[in-house]
Amino acid sequence: MAEYTDKHARAGIDAPLPKIECFKNQYKDYEITISIPEFTSICPRSGLPDFGTITIRYIPDQWCVELKSLKMYILAYRNLGIFYENAVNRILRDFVKAAKPVQAVVTGEFNVRGGMKSTIEASYLSKVHARKRK
Repeated sequence: MAEYTDKHARAGIDAPLPKIECFKNQYKDYEITISIPEFTSICPRSGLPDFGTITIRYIPDQWCVELKSLKMYILAYRNLGIFYENAVNRILRDFVKAAKPVQAVVTGEFNVRGGMKSTIEASYLSKVHARKRK
């Protein structure tokens, strides 16, 4: 097995991926949950595939995510070398950049590998809405 390097740790974080598109939201104060049960990426250290379910829960503000573009974005991970901790955080980063939601949570539940199962969760609350809550 190759020695762990910073290149492994940063793999996939800034790789180009398809754009997540949005459409104008028509309502307020509701939550959308999107489940993607066939997420696949590649471990940058071992080269083996990682499988899992990505769940995105968000409260839209001005924009809703267009699902076909999200599907194409997620499918691009299939051949991308990225640790799943980084994948979850990158999905959140890209999702927030595209949709600018009130809040969002991305959860990755990854299949068992080596006798261990990992669940990673990353969350976002817009600064404007966080100030309103205070």
